[in-house]
Amino acid sequence: MEHQLKRTLGVSDAVVVGLGAMVGAGVFAALAPAARAAGGALLAALGVAGLVAYCNAHSSARLAARYPASGGTYVYGRERLGPFWGYLAGWAFVVGKTSSCAAMALTVGAYLWPGRQHAVAVAAVVALTAASYGGVQKSARIARLIVAAVLSVLAGVVVVCLSSGVAGPGPVSGSGRGVFGLLQGAGLLFFAFAGYARITTLGEEVRDPERTIPRAVPIALGIALLVYAAVAVAALSVLGVEGLARSTAPLADAVGAAGWPGLAPVVRVGAALAALGSLLALVLGVSRTVLAMARDGHLPRGLAAVHARHQVPHRAELAVGAVVAVLAATADLRGAIGFSSFGVLVYYAIANASAWTLDSAVKGRAVAVAGLSGCVVLACALPLASAVTGTAVLAVGVLVYAVRGRLRSGI
Repeated sequence: MEHQLKRTLGVSDAVVVGLGAMVGAGVFAALAPAARAAGGALLAALGVAGLVAYCNAHSSARLAARYPASGGTYVYGRERLGPFWGYLAGWAFVVGKTSSCAAMALTVGAYLWPGRQHAVAVAAVVALTAASYGGVQKSARIARLIVAAVLSVLAGVVVVCLSSGVAGPGPVSGSGRGVFGLLQGAGLLFFAFAGYARITTLGEEVRDPERTIPRAVPIALGIALLVYAAVAVAALSVLGVEGLARSTAPLADAVGAAGWPGLAPVVRVGAALAALGSLLALVLGVSRTVLAMARDGHLPRGLAAVHARHQVPHRAELAVGAVVAVLAATADLRGAIGFSSFGVLVYYAIANASAWTLDSAVKGRAVAVAGLSGCVVLACALPLASAVTGTAVLAVGVLVYAVRGRLRSGI
């Protein structure tokens, strides 16, 4: 039983973990680049991202109920499509989300102490890795506090902006970017919806997973979509499309434009808390996928150890924390949204393909096809640098898999 985790999370805990990942730094950072891409079609792009996320969530929940084990789509792809596809999903998730962890840590530093953002980022990684080491229930309690604080800040932003009476400038000529811009904006916004994967990657630690996961995933996704829509409308109401697109701190600028500049520091603290919540959820999800891949020998088997007292994959968590700390200390990964989105879209494309094989039910297969198609389209619409880098990283993973296979066959 050394490598087995304990089931302690209920529906509300799972929802909070998912919200901690979704209602995180994305709501403070993703709106501006998405507005630059989509222009006046920003809300439509948000709807497209939410629709693709729903399809992915539906497929992931069905799979998680069938395979309630740590690892998420790594496990689903392995069981439904074969070992290679499971490995590819796990590779895309671990690499992309490790970069996202570093980006979230740097976001904390950028908001709290811009001149020392790398030092603050490393401290945040160390603190949250220690918190996750204490057990998943402790992590869920911390996530609950962070989510409550962030939702309070976002509610304040929405109320201040919509009640201010300030009207932002309307769309200017050329603010529409066409269908491609809409899809690119949706691809960037998808980054913010991907947090529900944390619920499925924690499948081995959820009580009654056949009921809990299918309930928790849509609840968390629905709340996140409503929050994002309300915040987007509020920011657009006072900044307008072009003002939002130009902003580097859109929600802080929004409360300033609404006549409440004194709230900007509160919003910045909220952004830092949101990034901390995302980082905590990411460390949980990545470490569980590392655990699953280590069990199967795709990563060093020592990483599959589970702490006897805390019931967490402690070596996997420490390894993930160490890598993220190095990246946070040495790199500037604020532009990692596109790269992370590419990896996660590949991950969910494999999830939808896996869900298609579950049964012949029309609804399940239709949602899986829609989700798979949406993932492919949004991945192709991302900025070229993100798509090229993501493809190169996937190619490296395929090469590693092939070399390992040849070495094994030669033994």
